[in-house]
Amino acid sequence: MNEMTAIKTTIKDWETDQEVRWCPGCGDYAILKAVQRTLPEIGADPSKTVFVSGIGCSSRFPYYVESYGFHTIHGRAPAFATGIKLANPELDVWLVTGDGDGMSIGGNHTMHVIRRNVNTQILLFNNEIYGLTKGQYSPTSREGTPSPTTPLGSVDHPASPCAFALGSGGRFIARAYDVSKDLTTVLKAAHAHQGAAFVEIFQNCIVYNKDRFDDFTAKPVADATQLWVKHGEPMLYAKGTKGIALDVAALRLKVVDVVDGDWQAAGVLVHDQTNRAIAHMLVEMPFGAYPMALGVIYDDPRPTYESALLSQDAKARAGRTPDLAALLAKGQTWTVEG
Repeated sequence: MNEMTAIKTTIKDWETDQEVRWCPGCGDYAILKAVQRTLPEIGADPSKTVFVSGIGCSSRFPYYVESYGFHTIHGRAPAFATGIKLANPELDVWLVTGDGDGMSIGGNHTMHVIRRNVNTQILLFNNEIYGLTKGQYSPTSREGTPSPTTPLGSVDHPASPCAFALGSGGRFIARAYDVSKDLTTVLKAAHAHQGAAFVEIFQNCIVYNKDRFDDFTAKPVADATQLWVKHGEPMLYAKGTKGIALDVAALRLKVVDVVDGDWQAAGVLVHDQTNRAIAHMLVEMPFGAYPMALGVIYDDPRPTYESALLSQDAKARAGRTPDLAALLAKGQTWTVEG
């Protein structure tokens, strides 16, 4: 947990009196409920919890969680979250952003909150579109995506949020999707991690990018297209008939068939969430030829930014008595006589 005393609450304690206003059918509703279910289960204290957001549909989140909240400016939520955490390290800080807010104008800020390893939970809602500003293509939109700004289809190669987070030095990388029953499990793992925990959540935009993720979230195809990784367990999917193995010669992952449940004979990898190299391969597997990797992909903590900074500050203060007058008089001084 984030260094706080667990208290007993219910989901009702985390619901505000504000009308939740997203488009009917928006995936944000499911994510909100998942977070509100998670908070009582981790013993979170509303008086010590802060939700910080930037600009976008996802960034309405602080209005709907009964805790402290800060609806900031476009792309700058990580900077505010960093300041909040440094000012009061006891606060449990959740950062809510979107693929446009966090990966475009806020890409620089997202990189640095991850690189510094500020102890926050970073939830990036990825709907592969700019929903609030009426459907322009975003940094994560797939090639060929039609939009008001790409009427003939996007020719951009999309950014991968998880690959970006790993490349920024992230120590916790996870994926889930809005209506997944396992989203709360991922959120709990992110909260338990000491440091910047990055969670990409695929989110259905019902208006501008409807059913974008049906190719791996729709029930008829889910078993055959989703790889839920769990630490210490073999990387199996398609009801255990397929798995992920390492092609040593090519130094890349490959899909293998599993016969009669003998995954060891097929060479299926056992997931090690501390293996950074395999984590990179998992998040960059091209979907279609491979399944979509979901769950906690990488989790290998290191000391947090605020712990290092506050320790440095404590050492600098040791044995010194605060004296503002002496500080102001230090160095060159002069007297102006009338």
